[in-house]
Amino acid sequence: MNGLTIRLLAVPQAAPLLRHAVREHLGVGASPDAELCVSELLANVITHLGEGTPVTLRITGRATRTRVELTDPDPRAWPVLRQAGGDDESGRGLALLDAVASRWGVRREATGKTVWAELPHP
Repeated sequence: MNGLTIRLLAVPQAAPLLRHAVREHLGVGASPDAELCVSELLANVITHLGEGTPVTLRITGRATRTRVELTDPDPRAWPVLRQAGGDDESGRGLALLDAVASRWGVRREATGKTVWAELPHP
């Protein structure tokens, strides 16, 4: 499978477009978890860095897994998995990512950071 790379500005309107691009790239049956990860990673950037932040989405895959990566320009805004309370209106994005991914993490880049997740093929 060839990789998919998309550079864009993090705005709420981009989420459905990214999900569609992931679905087209991976195929409908292989994409639900990847679509969820892309949406949650984009939402984290919008929430913690602000609308209009430039990001790069990368999707790569091998026979046994798909890797989703989202790179942003701020190496200091490090995502942290937390336990959201029952009444909390936010704070579940990384918990969702953690639930569907085989593993995930954050990599510091020269000009920012990349949050990545590896998903098993269905």
